[in-house]
Amino acid sequence: MAKEVGQKVIASNRRARHDYTIIDTYEAGVALVGTEVKSLRAGKASLADSFATVDDGEVFLRGLHIPEYSHGTWTNHEPRRTRKLLLHRKEIEKLIGKTKESGLSLVPLSLYFRDGKVKVELALAKGRKAHDKRQAIAKRDAQREMARAMGRAAKGKYRR
Repeated sequence: MAKEVGQKVIASNRRARHDYTIIDTYEAGVALVGTEVKSLRAGKASLADSFATVDDGEVFLRGLHIPEYSHGTWTNHEPRRTRKLLLHRKEIEKLIGKTKESGLSLVPLSLYFRDGKVKVELALAKGRKAHDKRQAIAKRDAQREMARAMGRAAKGKYRR
């Protein structure tokens, strides 16, 4: 069988970019059992309500829902079990310092296959207040409108 090459997104947490201000991102491997990988290859996973914690010098992903494998037997996994994330020691120490000192959160942004291995994009994030969310939406809408106007002007269809 040929080796997989490239990146295939399994699930993404679009809500995280709305609820949090992303400060830094990390790529981490995920320690999984066989039936979890088979279920992910079928494209089934949910990052809703998932988060990462640092316990005893290790990073764990909690709340990630990977449904049971349909053809699995008694060896099937528990859908919402805690999964260990694989990061370098220096990255873990940096995350410990940031989460303890400044009250930042670890939020998973996406789950994907990279060259056949399951990876998670983990973000160091700060929660947004309601007024911050409104400002971000207004800024994004203004940028979108400017891009549209520039496109119309480039095509010569700009009218005053």
